[in-house]
Amino acid sequence: MNLSICFVSFLFLFLLGLAFTLFGIYFVMFDFTYFVDWGVVMLNGSSVVMTFLFDWMSLLFVGFVFIISSLVILYSDDYMSGDVNIVRFIALVLLFVVSMFFLIISPNMISILLGWDGLGLVSYCLVIYYQNVSSYNAGMLTVLSNRVGDVALLMVIAWMINFGGWNFVYYLDFLSSSFEMVLVSSLVILAAMTSSAQIPFSSWLPAAMAAPTPVSALVHSSTLVTAGVYLLIRFSPAFNSLLSSFLLLVSGLTMFMAGLGANFEYDLKSIIALSTLSQLGLMIMTISVGLSGLAFFHLLTHALFKALLFMCAGGVIHFMGDSQDIRFMGGLVSCIPFTSSCLMVSNFALCGMPFLAGFYSSDYILDMISMGYVNLFSFFLLFLSTGLTVCYSFRLFYYVFCGDFCFFSSFSFEEVNYNMSYGMVGLLIMSIFGGSFLMWLICPSPSVICLPWYLKLLTLFVLLLGGWLGYSLAGSSFGDDLFSVRGYDYSVFVGSMWFMPFFSTYGVSSFPLSFGYLSMSVFDFGWLESFGGQGFYWLLVKLGKFNQWFQYNGLKIFLGFFMVWFIVLAFAFLY
Repeated sequence: MNLSICFVSFLFLFLLGLAFTLFGIYFVMFDFTYFVDWGVVMLNGSSVVMTFLFDWMSLLFVGFVFIISSLVILYSDDYMSGDVNIVRFIALVLLFVVSMFFLIISPNMISILLGWDGLGLVSYCLVIYYQNVSSYNAGMLTVLSNRVGDVALLMVIAWMINFGGWNFVYYLDFLSSSFEMVLVSSLVILAAMTSSAQIPFSSWLPAAMAAPTPVSALVHSSTLVTAGVYLLIRFSPAFNSLLSSFLLLVSGLTMFMAGLGANFEYDLKSIIALSTLSQLGLMIMTISVGLSGLAFFHLLTHALFKALLFMCAGGVIHFMGDSQDIRFMGGLVSCIPFTSSCLMVSNFALCGMPFLAGFYSSDYILDMISMGYVNLFSFFLLFLSTGLTVCYSFRLFYYVFCGDFCFFSSFSFEEVNYNMSYGMVGLLIMSIFGGSFLMWLICPSPSVICLPWYLKLLTLFVLLLGGWLGYSLAGSSFGDDLFSVRGYDYSVFVGSMWFMPFFSTYGVSSFPLSFGYLSMSVFDFGWLESFGGQGFYWLLVKLGKFNQWFQYNGLKIFLGFFMVWFIVLAFAFLY
C-alpha cells in the first residue's frame, strides 16, 4: 500500500482513537474526571483560558469518532479514487473531525461554538462537493438550518455573562431550578433540535445525502447529527419537567414521522438517512425521560452500525452503476456476497437483532422506558416507531438481496476494492462485538428489570409484526391496486415528511425569492434600466461619440460656421 494521504490520515486517526478509547476505559474503571485549563494569553491582568473536560464520556466518544473517521478515510481511498481533488476532500474530512473534537471536550460555551460553527461550515463544503444545482440547494438548506442553532448558542453565551463565566458544567446543579438556567436550557434544546434534525428542522437531513457517501457515513454516525444529542446529554441535569415533556413529544413525533416515511421511500441513501432521524429521536426521547447515560450508550452503538450501513450502501451504489433506486436491485447476495453480508449485519443491528451492537442499547432502552413513568401516547409512539424500523429494514433487505435480478443493464460483477473492504471489515467487527463490550464497560453491575410478561413480550411482538409487515410491503406486486397508487394523497403526505420541506424550506424562501424576482424585473430590468446606471452609461456613450465626431470634423464645422456667419452678416448689410 502506498503512503498516500488517505493511508497516513487513517493511521494517525486510528492510533489516536485507540489511545483515547483506552484512556476512556481507564477513566471508566477508576471514575476519573480531569479539567485542564490552558492559559492562552495574559494581558494587563486579564487572561483568556481554554478549558478542556476529560471524563469517560468525552474520551470514549472522541475515541469512537477518531476510529470511525479513520476507517471512513481508508474506505474513501478507493471510493474517491477517481477524484482529482482527493487531497482537498481528505483535508475537509479532517477539519470536520477536528471541529467535532473541539465540541466534545469543551465544557465552555465559547469553544463549543467554535466546534459547532466548524461543523456547520465544513458540512456545507462537503455537501456541495459534487458541484451541481441540487447539491448547492441541499448545502444551502443544511447551512441555513444549522445557523438557527448558532444564533441560539450565541444567545446562550450572551446570557451566561450573568453567571460570571461560560463553563456551563459549573452551574448545572445549583442553578437547575432558576429562570436563567431554564432559559439557557431552552436555547440549548433549540440548537440541538436544529443539529439533530428534529421536527420542524428535519428536512435538511435527507437533503444532505447530496454529499459523497463517505461523508454521509461520517455525518450520520458520529459527527454532525450527534452533536446536538451530545449537548443535550451534557445539559440534561438542568432540564425541568416542562422542557423534558416538550423533548419527549418532539422526539416521539420525529421517530414516528421518519419511520413511516422510510417505508414509502425508494432511494437507498434516503431510507438510511430517515433511519438515522428515527434513531436520533430515540436518543432524545431517552434523554427526556432521564436516562442520559443510556442515550449515550445508544449513541456509541448506533455510530458503529450506521457508518457500516452507509459504507455498504456506497458499495451497492457503485456496483449498480451509480443507481440508488432499490426497485432496480434484487438478488445482489449472489453477486456481491461480502458487501451483502456486511449490509445485512448492519441492517439487523439497526433492527435490534439479539447479540449485535444495536440490541444491547435499544432493547435496554425499551425495557427501562417500559419500567418508568411515561404517558401512553409517547409509549405508543415509541413501540410503533420500533416496529416501523424493523418494517423498513426488512423491506430494504427484501428489495436489495432477495427476489430476481432487476438490473436495467448488465454490470461487471466485482466486489468492492481492498481498502473499502478493510474499512468495512473493521466496522463489521465493531458492529458485532461493540455492543457487548460497551455493555460490560458502561454497565458493570447487572440491572434488575421487573416487568409483567406482556410488557416484556411486547418488544418481541412488535419486532415480529414489523418484520412481517415489511416483508408483505416488499412482496407486493406493482399495479393499479397498489396502495401508494390508490391512496396517492396519503402517500405523498407521508413520503414528503408530512409536507415539512414545503413549510421549512419552500414556505420560508418562496416569498423572499418571488419578491426579489419581482423587484428585479420591475426596477433593475425596468425603468431603472433607462434612468439608472445603465441609462446614464448609454447617455455618456452617445455624448462621447458626438464629441469624437466633433473633433474628427473640426475643419468642416469651422467652414460651416464661417459660411453661416457670412450669410448672416450679408443679410445684415443689405437690410
